[in-house]
Amino acid sequence: MSYEFLQILWFILIAVLWIGFFFLEGFDFGVGMLLPFLGKKDEERRAIINSIGSVWDGNEVWLLTAGGATFAAFPHWYATMFSGFYLALFLLLIGLIIRGVSFEYRSKDSAPAWRNRFDWMIAIGSFLAALLLGAAFANLARGVPIDGNKMFTGNLFTLLNPYGLLGGLTTVAIFLLHGANFLGLKLEGELRERVNAFAKKLWIGASVLYVALGVFTYVAGFWARGVVNPGIIPIAAVAVLLVAGYFINQKMEGWAFIMVALNIVLTQVTFFSMTFPNVMLSTTNPAYSLTIYNASSSQYTLTVMSIVALIFVPIVLAYQGWTYYMFRKRISTDKKTLVY
Repeated sequence: MSYEFLQILWFILIAVLWIGFFFLEGFDFGVGMLLPFLGKKDEERRAIINSIGSVWDGNEVWLLTAGGATFAAFPHWYATMFSGFYLALFLLLIGLIIRGVSFEYRSKDSAPAWRNRFDWMIAIGSFLAALLLGAAFANLARGVPIDGNKMFTGNLFTLLNPYGLLGGLTTVAIFLLHGANFLGLKLEGELRERVNAFAKKLWIGASVLYVALGVFTYVAGFWARGVVNPGIIPIAAVAVLLVAGYFINQKMEGWAFIMVALNIVLTQVTFFSMTFPNVMLSTTNPAYSLTIYNASSSQYTLTVMSIVALIFVPIVLAYQGWTYYMFRKRISTDKKTLVY
């Protein structure tokens, strides 16, 4: 395989890893953020947690794998992004730790105050992670200040610009809707009806924010780079989100979940398509941008990684698919059936 082919291949593979992460961890974060608002009783909150209890930690592995693949395949991309976004990624890590600890410690004490505290920690950790990831990807799409030495020259507040914050809030809103649709598939009874009613309200807010982000992205991204026609993919991303509203109102939970999932996938495809072959755009000077060609590892490294990925990725996918299949049944709020 040629060197250029391997560089393109690993760009695509890393894109697939991020797409998988946003799709799976999207509803995961959404469920976490909805926890203290939807669950009125402890049994209801436990049922909500149990809906992702068997998969949440596995979903986070996609983030670790994406980071590890970036480090191995594109070390200059990894070095610039992780050093430049250091504080943002540190806060992301804090959010993920808060979530993980809360899932494990919530049931160690039956006191309502104890459990309520950890429920809110799950929600806050999920919100923080979703907001920071959305802001980070928005900034990568818009471009960040990078000098001729491939060094990020901004700071945390550079990332907290209006476009970055809009990207973060839109990601939070889409994840909330994705989580609500997932809960509609997993819960039953009164709690399921409550989730469906909540999803209708979430869809309105998510759609408004997403359209606003789309317009901003077109003007500051495609239009600014001389691209008049962004292509069918971003248009399809908006369309499937709008169609999701119909299925939500018709209580067709499966189709609603699929539409929002497609929106997340198509949004990520749009992001990687509009930046290719760049991996980090420089607003200081376009010539300073990191590309798949000046940020990649050697041909030998990419070849070995490709062989390893060919062997182990299908195994991991099969295992995760089996996990979802085994825990596919709906969850009741009956205390006798709940696992604490």
